[in-house]
Amino acid sequence: MSRSAFRDDAALRAPSPLFDRPATPAGILSSNTGFLRALGTISVVLLLVLPFLDASRYTMSIATSALIYIMLCMGLNVVVGYAGLLDLGYIAFFAVGAYTSGIFTTVLGWPMWAALPATVLACIIAGIIIGAPTLRLRSDYLAIVTLGFGEIIRITANNLDITGGPSGIHGIPTWHFGDWSFADGFTLFGLEFPQRVVFYYFVAAVVVLVGVIGAGRLARGRLGRAWKAVRDDEDAAEAMGINTYIAKIMAYIIGAVWAGLAGQLMATHLSAISPNSFMFLYSALILMAVVLGGMGSTPGVIIGALFVSLAPELLRDFAEWRFLIFGVLLVVVMLFRPSGLWPATAVLPWLKKRRPVPPATAGFMAVPPTANEDLETVEGEESR
Repeated sequence: MSRSAFRDDAALRAPSPLFDRPATPAGILSSNTGFLRALGTISVVLLLVLPFLDASRYTMSIATSALIYIMLCMGLNVVVGYAGLLDLGYIAFFAVGAYTSGIFTTVLGWPMWAALPATVLACIIAGIIIGAPTLRLRSDYLAIVTLGFGEIIRITANNLDITGGPSGIHGIPTWHFGDWSFADGFTLFGLEFPQRVVFYYFVAAVVVLVGVIGAGRLARGRLGRAWKAVRDDEDAAEAMGINTYIAKIMAYIIGAVWAGLAGQLMATHLSAISPNSFMFLYSALILMAVVLGGMGSTPGVIIGALFVSLAPELLRDFAEWRFLIFGVLLVVVMLFRPSGLWPATAVLPWLKKRRPVPPATAGFMAVPPTANEDLETVEGEESR
């Protein structure tokens, strides 16, 4: 064995660490992740308990609409919060999902579960058609073009016969599997679950599993990191080898699928849709919920969606003044919390006061003893 060969092999060895890396805290009160998991578990339990506290038709209708808003805002959070694409026409994908499911179930007579793949496919195609020519634009130009596409979808639905024109589509059936449908409800352990409660549970399951968990997993993956790099600095991301155009169009397609699923749930929930349900005002409200809660933050977007969807209902006692009060509340929140109610970079208050403990450093470690002995042996053989 030659000296040069040994030294080349020794140079490939990684240096020993100066200190052991401390374990990542995972407790409820010792880390953001643990606290958010506990908070999410409590929220899911509250979702399951709500019908047992108040199962009136009004409460279930408002709660179901709020859950659909959460899923819609989670989809827009992928586009705006993760990828940084300002979209003012996001309601167009909501309309595509609602009208696709409505046409397939009323005109063609398909069951709602069979129309689900058609809804997803239609939203993917719509995302490609709208996103392909527009995502090469940036900032204000992208916002203006997406606003125009949102109005194009609404006006097209207002003038086609298959979409019902200005009257829209009525009589959209609920979900049914074989001989049983949500309209029949069911009885479990002596408790009767009517249609409104069963559909509420179904929407809650879809929102939690697909909307919240799916978007959160995407954000922590490789694609999510590419989105955040494009959001922070598109030129730098492209210089680092990220195909920014593909990353942006993937965000657009995934956001479109989320909105399409929410549109199908809303069409089934209301059993009727019309072009007036997809005006620009609703795109502004969804974007407002994302910005108000905190762009890129899952708990923040959920809080923002609940605020936007439930605040007008909670202020209904103030009659015509409720929208004025709602607007004042929005202004006050944005003045005191400009980065959102729960920003993506938020740190729990009690964790901010903790001072970091420096790790106990070990001395520099040289080449392992076995390598020193081998080196001395080689040098001795060469001297001979």
